[in-house]
Amino acid sequence: MKTERGALLLSCGTALMMAGLGLAFAFITNSRAIMLDGVFNLMYFGIALVTLRIERLTSRPDNASFPFGHAYFESLVNAAKGLMILGISAVALVDSGMSLWSGGRAIAAGPAIGYALAATMMCSLTAFILRRGQRKLDSPLIRADADNWVLDAVISAAVLGAFCLAPIFHALDWVTAARYIDPVLVAAVVLLFLGVPVRMARDAITELLNRTPHAAIAQPVTAAIDEVLARLPVRQRFVRMVRPGRTLSVTVHVVLAEDFADQRLVALDRLRGEIDAAVRAVHPRSVVDTLFTADPRWAAPSSGLTAPTADAS
Repeated sequence: MKTERGALLLSCGTALMMAGLGLAFAFITNSRAIMLDGVFNLMYFGIALVTLRIERLTSRPDNASFPFGHAYFESLVNAAKGLMILGISAVALVDSGMSLWSGGRAIAAGPAIGYALAATMMCSLTAFILRRGQRKLDSPLIRADADNWVLDAVISAAVLGAFCLAPIFHALDWVTAARYIDPVLVAAVVLLFLGVPVRMARDAITELLNRTPHAAIAQPVTAAIDEVLARLPVRQRFVRMVRPGRTLSVTVHVVLAEDFADQRLVALDRLRGEIDAAVRAVHPRSVVDTLFTADPRWAAPSSGLTAPTADAS
């Protein structure tokens, strides 16, 4: 994959194909596990269409309607994916519980095994291609899709293994046990992989809530800023950063000594440029705003509402 759009189109096309196969084979085999897989992929196809639109938006500059750009749409899409998977998983878990309570469900093992084998191969290939593309493009949209296909491949492989038990149980005349394979499989898949949509939704929602990115991102950026500021008479500095999607937004407030000699705009602009370059060396896709002041009130977390009572950095 050479472009982000190409990778997203691949994911979209595969999701549509897998949704069609899953829903068709669900009726042929009477398997809720296959039905769950088909519904997941149909959902992802719908979201993939939205993702393609978001990919275009994120490449546009800010404007009067969106003064801070469109980066938050990426987090919004990923949050929707995670929450929708959680919703479908909850419905599937309830259905499997009802099936277990009512004595299980008979399935057509042969077609089910064929579907699971094809699904495992297709999902694995798609995940492999997207992971390679992600290493080159560093896109949170592709990363979320790649994680989805890895999860789908693992689920399909587990489904394949479980379906292979059905003919064995029938050969051993364990007919009752064979009826429980499908509902047990659905419950196991949902419970074992519930952490993936939870993590996806949690991370995206924290981005939407403007939480500081984790230390692996924040610490190198802060260190790069401090290196540039080391030669200045800095009394305090406040670094605020958020990371919606792939764009890191950094605001640097620098409180300088009141007798700082070089207060010309040209000199301050040069310092802003150095800080911007230092941040981009650590995180290339960044927006950096640097403000200089002699009064801590305009830099502290109070945002100028109250005077700060203690130093912070």
